[in-house]
Amino acid sequence: MKKHIPNTITCCNLLCGCVATCFALQAEPRYDLALAFIIIGNVFDFFDGFAARLLRVASPVGKELDSLADVVTSGLAPSAMLFALLRQMPLPFGGLAAEYLPFAAFIITAFSALRLAKFNLDERQTSSFIGLPTPANALFWGALIAANHTWFCQHGWSALLLLAGIALSSWLLVAELPMFALKFKHFRWAGNALRYTFILVSAALLILMGWTGFSAIVLVYVLASIIADLQRK
Repeated sequence: MKKHIPNTITCCNLLCGCVATCFALQAEPRYDLALAFIIIGNVFDFFDGFAARLLRVASPVGKELDSLADVVTSGLAPSAMLFALLRQMPLPFGGLAAEYLPFAAFIITAFSALRLAKFNLDERQTSSFIGLPTPANALFWGALIAANHTWFCQHGWSALLLLAGIALSSWLLVAELPMFALKFKHFRWAGNALRYTFILVSAALLILMGWTGFSAIVLVYVLASIIADLQRK
């Protein structure tokens, strides 16, 4: 019985991703609820691996199922939010460009799937990450859109910023860029200074910025990882 617990939790993650996508693609998108289910899904994503290790029932099926769930929750759902936003915006283009431009949002889904496939095969990513993790990318876009969709809709030129963001985040997902993980081998300050500092800064950003704080946290995470990598070199 216990061998089914991690996969059940993973399926809850998958369901959350489906619900988030549905909220994003409604006639009147509910970006707040879409983000909420992305967050809930990522909580399930954390606990499925934790449960598998705790119960000692990790399996190849569970690993593949986890990636499939992540493609939906951390790939498709934020892409759907971005697609819905671009559809609502007064785009600074005309004709076919304006009609088909919103579909560029799903480039993030494709690169998320590629990132997850690479992660499953890359034995270097046991205690850290190479490239931006898909949950972080999903939280960045979900929070940015949920908190600022009204502002984006008031400025058609901001579509160019979104397109640049799509290109940058897609590259970060598959870039050969080492990024630290919040995995503690012990809880002493020595050896964990970066992790503890990041947690404190993240808490402050959430208190000060609300939903947008999640987007700011991801930016801090990327910058801190780049600085840490440069210091190691």
